[in-house]
Amino acid sequence: MAQTFAAIVRDGQDYMKEWPMQKQLFSLFPDGQIIMATQLSFKIMPALAVISAALLLNVNGSEYLPQALTIAAFFLSLPLQGLLWLGYRSNQPLPPAIRGWYKEIHVKMQQQGCRLSAAKSKPRYRELAKLLKTAFEELDKVFTKQWF
Repeated sequence: MAQTFAAIVRDGQDYMKEWPMQKQLFSLFPDGQIIMATQLSFKIMPALAVISAALLLNVNGSEYLPQALTIAAFFLSLPLQGLLWLGYRSNQPLPPAIRGWYKEIHVKMQQQGCRLSAAKSKPRYRELAKLLKTAFEELDKVFTKQWF
C-alpha cells in the first residue's frame, strides 16, 4: 500500500501526539528522541534558515543567492524529515519480539480493567504507542515498572 507524501507527514504528526514521552522508553525505542528533535527543529530551524541565508548574502553578496536559498531550504526541510521518519515508523509492523511484548501488556492491562480495543494480530508501532500511552495514563507506576 503506497501512501502519499501528505499522508505520511500527517501520520508523523499523529504519531508525535500518540507516543508517550516517558524516560523509561527512551532507552528502548528511538521514537522519543526523534520526536524531541523534530519538535525542537520546528522551533529553531526557521530562524537558522533566515540567519544563515542572511549571513551568506551579507558576507558574499547577491551572487550567492542560489546557495543561500539552498541552505535555507535545507534547514527548513529538517522538521519535515523528522515527520517523514515518524510517519513511516508509525506504519511499520512490530518485530516478533516486540509483538509478543505488546500482546503481554495488552492482556495484563485487560486483566487490570483497562478499556482497550481488541489486540491486533499484526500490530504496528502506532498501536504500540496507543497501548503504552494508555498504560502510563491509567496504570500506577508500580504496575508499569515491571515492564520497564
